[in-house]
Amino acid sequence: MKRLVSMVVMIVTVVMFVGCTSPIKPETSRKNGLKSAFESKVNISIDKLNAEGIVKRFGEGVWDVEFSEPNTLSGVKLAFDGGVVTASYKGLDFSVPQSAMPVKAMMMNLIEAVDTNARLEELKGSEKDNVLEVTGSLDGGDYVISVGKDGRLVSFDMENNKLKMIFSDMKEMLSSTPETTSDTTATTTTEPVTETVTESETEPESEATQAEDVFITPEENAEEVIEFPESAEETFDIIGDDTIDFAEEY
Repeated sequence: MKRLVSMVVMIVTVVMFVGCTSPIKPETSRKNGLKSAFESKVNISIDKLNAEGIVKRFGEGVWDVEFSEPNTLSGVKLAFDGGVVTASYKGLDFSVPQSAMPVKAMMMNLIEAVDTNARLEELKGSEKDNVLEVTGSLDGGDYVISVGKDGRLVSFDMENNKLKMIFSDMKEMLSSTPETTSDTTATTTTEPVTETVTESETEPESEATQAEDVFITPEENAEEVIEFPESAEETFDIIGDDTIDFAEEY
């Protein structure tokens, strides 16, 4: 009897254990859409801080984010380049403000996680609500990258840091680096300036030279002006009707 009771208890325990254990999600894969340069709207939630802005990925390690919300961060732009972080406001560079330090730290986690997975041939993870969840671990904690059917970034979570980033209006960018974009802009803007300067410099010099040749140094420009007229009649013949008054006075 005791053996029968023990066996029943064991069976019930096993059934309860199996029933409480969450089923293992099968691993699936998708194409890697994290490799491309992109621009996206982003909503960032870090504990009690909520921020919005535009994030851009130009290439591995080269990102920037410009905030529109909250007011304390509106207009502030953080640029990340190989571990170097710079801040600017409407083109004016300054040190990273204290209000942006939490976002800066979380952005660095996002960059490391995305760039690490962008090197893979394909993304592997578990399916949930039509997205693929890719998990990993950083020095700052565990993370989950969610990508859509096209393999592009949908969200980034770090539960232990109370961080969640949601990406929307994702657009692929043609330029791979911000330096390339600025160089192109510089080239297109300098050419018209050069032409304007050239015209403004050459035209006055040309008029001054003509005036000098005719009225100041006729001897140095003998080929162009052979001799001055010796009488009013000759002046009238050379210059024309417009100088008739001057010729009479002369």
